[in-house]
Amino acid sequence: MTVPPPYGPGALVLVVGPSGAGKDTLMAAAAHLLNGGVHVARRLVTRTDTTGEDHVPVSEAAYGAALAAGLYPLAWRAHGLGYALGPEVAAALAAGQVVLANGSRATLPEARQRFARLFVVHVTAPPEVLAERLAARGRESAAEVRARLARAPDAALDADLEIMNVGPVAEGAARLADFVRHVGAAAPSVA
Repeated sequence: MTVPPPYGPGALVLVVGPSGAGKDTLMAAAAHLLNGGVHVARRLVTRTDTTGEDHVPVSEAAYGAALAAGLYPLAWRAHGLGYALGPEVAAALAAGQVVLANGSRATLPEARQRFARLFVVHVTAPPEVLAERLAARGRESAAEVRARLARAPDAALDADLEIMNVGPVAEGAARLADFVRHVGAAAPSVA
């Protein structure tokens, strides 16, 4: 597959980390603090169940067709599902906006090639906290939870910001919002 020219000039803040780390929760709280100062991407996922994580459900056929047409700035498969950032992400970046998105650690090498300004935020928590959060979601069996926890990062993170998400949501959200403001302040202007 040919890698497109870097998407930009806006910045992509890609939030990565293990399942159960609280990425979506921190992103939603940070977006509230930013009061419209960031474009929050909604991932497309080949899951029809809309409970839990905020996403746009897409059929396998539609996902495959859009992927083949090169409509996704970033796409990956994990846990038997297809995930993607939609075309609106490319449009927001072309307009010079900062985009906040939940991504995958495994896509970082590709993302570093695809986005002119990529910033990685790694959100994590201790294994026992992750296990408790995953069990509370009720979407997976105990064996599936163990399998998720055993999954090691597929790429070097080289994160620009690390958040150990064990305190109040407001603390992690404030750190993430401050980081996004910093990225936005350093953004090149679009004529």
